[in-house]
Amino acid sequence: MSFDLRAIIENFVLVIAALIPIVNPLGAAPVFVTMTRSLTPAARVLLARRVALNAFLLLAVPMFIGNYVLGFFGLSVPIVQIGGGLIVCSVAWALLRQEPDSIPDPQYVVKPEDGLAKAFYPLTLPLTVGPGSISVAITLGANHANNVHSLLTAAPSLILGAAVVALSIYLCFRYSYRLTAALGTTGTLVFLRLFAFILLCIGVQIIWNGLSTLIATHHGLPAIS
Repeated sequence: MSFDLRAIIENFVLVIAALIPIVNPLGAAPVFVTMTRSLTPAARVLLARRVALNAFLLLAVPMFIGNYVLGFFGLSVPIVQIGGGLIVCSVAWALLRQEPDSIPDPQYVVKPEDGLAKAFYPLTLPLTVGPGSISVAITLGANHANNVHSLLTAAPSLILGAAVVALSIYLCFRYSYRLTAALGTTGTLVFLRLFAFILLCIGVQIIWNGLSTLIATHHGLPAIS
């Protein structure tokens, strides 16, 4: 029993360590503020809760069935990385090109009449949980997918890890306006630009990871990182 508990704790820490840096809820908080500036505080709290729930599902489900779904459609993780990386680059580029006194790109703005329609896209996918996070989640699940018993044994740590990441997303988005108030207008703008650039780099890195894996697989070479 002690061995099982130790394995659960180790897997739990692994999930947190792998997902928190790439999800980066603290870095996404100013972007959430920018996209939801026209909403009431109550609406933002509700939206933050929905985004966190969506993020939990997007992280937990691929851990258990991601490999099987990709296999059913004949897709590979590198292909998902390339397609998703392009979406991440698109969102990041729109944020980088946004003028300081202008509203964000209309397709990414959440208006009061939208309700929760944009809670999934673009606020959850790809802003919060992008293809990089999903591919990491699939990889974490694949480590235990050699048989059903192994996957079920790892289930508590995988679910708890995804839940903690989702909770961090909710807290950062829930109190995002306090964060931006503490940073001030200039600080928020700098933070937003910095995150947008990092997001663009992440998108390029995701695309490169997918391309390098495909190239290496085609030529029988080790993947280039």
